[in-house]
Amino acid sequence: MITAGQIRMARAFLRWSIEDLAKKSGVGASTIKRMETFDGVPSARVENLQAIRDTFVATGKVRFESESGILVKE
Repeated sequence: MITAGQIRMARAFLRWSIEDLAKKSGVGASTIKRMETFDGVPSARVENLQAIRDTFVATGKVRFESESGILVKE
């Protein structure tokens, strides 16, 4: 599953605001803000975490490795 740190890192790499990620993933901005405050895997619905992960992967620029890392490419 995706961690809060991975969400923050991927969003920063893509230069997306929380609102950008919310629109693209279908997950509410307030939910994403709350998720990003956690350490580790956020306490959230699995469907929301998967939607965020899938949204990042769909860009073709982000790939997740283990529970703490991401791989990015330009």
